[in-house]
Amino acid sequence: MQGSKCLVKPETVGINPQRLDELRTRSRQEVDAGLLPAAQIALAKAGELVLFETWGEASNDSLFCIFSATKAITSAAAWLLIQEGSLDVSRKVSEFVPEFVSNGKQDIRIEQLFTHTAGFPHAPFRPTDWLDETRKRRRFADWQLNWQPGSRYEYHPTSSMWVIAEIIQVITRVSYESFVRESIALPLGLPDMWVGTPDEHHARIATITLVGEPLTEAEYEAAGLPVPPVTEVTPDAILNFNQPDTRRIPIPGGGGIMSAAELALFYQGLMGNSEPQLWTEATIAEASRPRTADLIDMMTGKLINRALGVVISGDKYRNFRGFGHTNSPAAFGHAGAGGQIAWADPASGISFAYCTNGHDQNPLRQGRRGVSISNRAAVCHQPSGHGTSGHGTSGHRTSGYKTSGHRTSGHGI
Repeated sequence: MQGSKCLVKPETVGINPQRLDELRTRSRQEVDAGLLPAAQIALAKAGELVLFETWGEASNDSLFCIFSATKAITSAAAWLLIQEGSLDVSRKVSEFVPEFVSNGKQDIRIEQLFTHTAGFPHAPFRPTDWLDETRKRRRFADWQLNWQPGSRYEYHPTSSMWVIAEIIQVITRVSYESFVRESIALPLGLPDMWVGTPDEHHARIATITLVGEPLTEAEYEAAGLPVPPVTEVTPDAILNFNQPDTRRIPIPGGGGIMSAAELALFYQGLMGNSEPQLWTEATIAEASRPRTADLIDMMTGKLINRALGVVISGDKYRNFRGFGHTNSPAAFGHAGAGGQIAWADPASGISFAYCTNGHDQNPLRQGRRGVSISNRAAVCHQPSGHGTSGHGTSGHRTSGYKTSGHRTSGHGI
């Protein structure tokens, strides 16, 4: 994997240039229409970056908050500890975080943190709590269960990932953000991958804005969908990521800052297309094994298909899980609030990332956009003339890269 992230000619890695044009056209559509202020995409294969472009009020030098797509990075950091034998996900959380002996949390297993079956989806935790050891420990102790661990699935927007980050710190004896930086970002040649962003890079971060209007209860009912539960992921919480104090904090469940190129190349690393190869094939196979059996997402009514911190594409309902219809069943990844897309597809070797600073408050439109874009990205290795329909090409602006029909679940921050 090249640290400079130079683009390679599509044909050299088996990518169809016409398919890339179709992907470009669809990815910029909402920017051209004035809905989104900016969008950025990256597609990679065989450890090489094939496409990296930005439209709207941003450039290829811009960085974006990827929200819950960060969960895959935090999880992959823990996978390194599983790989070396220092972390066993069948162990109890309380063995690493003693505060979990309180309020019925003593038997929660580490695996349940990754699969959102731990039972405390709404546990309160402010990002600034992470910076105060006493307050952080008090939060862990005070948390109460919403339901019996392991009995059901309910998305934990941030709470469980704070605990995984803490376990990483306990085992490694270094900070969570330093471990991600030194063990993943820098070895993979991804200097703009941050969890906890230094002040000198803040000017490059695209400002988040809210676009569109939230659905009303009547609109959810008309669409045959339940009204989402109230969580800490409010519009104000989203806009807080424009504040320097929030950007500095390494928020493991939703605060990663990077470019789409970093994100796409990170997934190439997960597929073993990097040098060095950080994760073994056995580790990825185990980490990407679905572990949630017949548990159902209460928002979509479909199997959740959760592995260790990532979602697996799976059956024909993969569009409800943040993938395109044209992704293979083996594709894995994690989307982010507002419409961020991030996945790898081992069947084709393609990894793809889409970032935007326009937080679309309409989940149906956001979900349809994600499926439509992923549909086109997933077939970029195929000959033209079959699969998804093209939309032609059009002129587009992109800064030069500097070297040196269905609703997805739309969960999370």
